[in-house]
Amino acid sequence: MKILNILSKPGKKFVLLIDPDKYTVQGLITTIYAANEHKIAVIFIGGSLVTDQIDPTIEIIRQHTTIPIVLFPGSLMQLTNKADAILLLSLISGRNPEYLIGNHVLAAPYLKKSGIEIIPTAYILIGQGNTTSVEYISNTKPIPADKIDLVAATAIAGEMMGNKLIYLEAGSGASNPVSPELIREVKRQISIPLIVGGGIKNIEQAKQIYAAGADIMVVGNAIESNLDKLGQLIRALG
Repeated sequence: MKILNILSKPGKKFVLLIDPDKYTVQGLITTIYAANEHKIAVIFIGGSLVTDQIDPTIEIIRQHTTIPIVLFPGSLMQLTNKADAILLLSLISGRNPEYLIGNHVLAAPYLKKSGIEIIPTAYILIGQGNTTSVEYISNTKPIPADKIDLVAATAIAGEMMGNKLIYLEAGSGASNPVSPELIREVKRQISIPLIVGGGIKNIEQAKQIYAAGADIMVVGNAIESNLDKLGQLIRALG
């Protein structure tokens, strides 16, 4: 089954984000066993700044699960044909041409040959008052969290441009997740699946995010520091 079909089918979904730099081999294996136990839909792999090679991490994951693996690349250095699919991210909240089209042009010949599934994704960074890794690395400004109309208009444009997913990102290590009010308005304005990630630390936040309209929730940092959080956050699915 195509990964986009998995992400698009009805029902709320939870995605585990794996940053290769943040895990030891044993820690990764333990986390994957937990992902199997909780029937995680998909694993995203990547980060704003990944210094370890992606391929060895994917190989370890493959040895311990059949959960689909999707690249969530922060740079061209994070491309590989070992994954099942890639979120081809266009950072449409910013105006840095490298993250709108420049890197995509460089990656396109490789991705075409790789044979992995390409999922065009509109990536919208939401400002929470602190500078996140993705903001610094991408050299773009996020849309302020209180500019709900502007975020919604950006999401509408992302769908009109042919993207298959809208991704609202508070950023790695964000002090707060994307607000329910913002999620609710964006969901009202689009007809494609809505992903929300960044700053999600507890079950109450997760419940609010799902209730506001997020189809897919992505969590990485909270689980890196406390694997017990995985089961707690999964319970938000009901």
